[in-house]
Amino acid sequence: QVQLVESGGGLVQAGGSLRLSCAASGSTDSIFSTGWYRQIPGKQRELVASITNRGIAHYADSVKGRFTISRDIGWNTVYLQMNSLKREDTGVYYCKAEYSKVVGGTDIDLEVWGQGTLVTVSS
Repeated sequence: QVQLVESGGGLVQAGGSLRLSCAASGSTDSIFSTGWYRQIPGKQRELVASITNRGIAHYADSVKGRFTISRDIGWNTVYLQMNSLKREDTGVYYCKAEYSKVVGGTDIDLEVWGQGTLVTVSS
């Protein structure tokens, strides 16, 4: 099993920066992808950035050039560096890890979410 805990959210002025952390514990060697999502009230949760176990990163168009996702060796922590923040970046940010597990001799893919961390960008 894998457990996730996010941290680093808070209140920041527009144009400022924050760095979110997603600390993983448990079977971290089974993780093959981790992503950051955000949810704005009244809207669906959307993917902000993701990174695979090969280090391939993907970004939503709205954050390209401003946000950077990275991870440490062993998948213990995944970071989201957010620069040039805008009011529309406000929301609850969630970390999601995808990992594999052998069940009855078969590899299955599972996912786990963190509890979320609130980011508020003021004008």
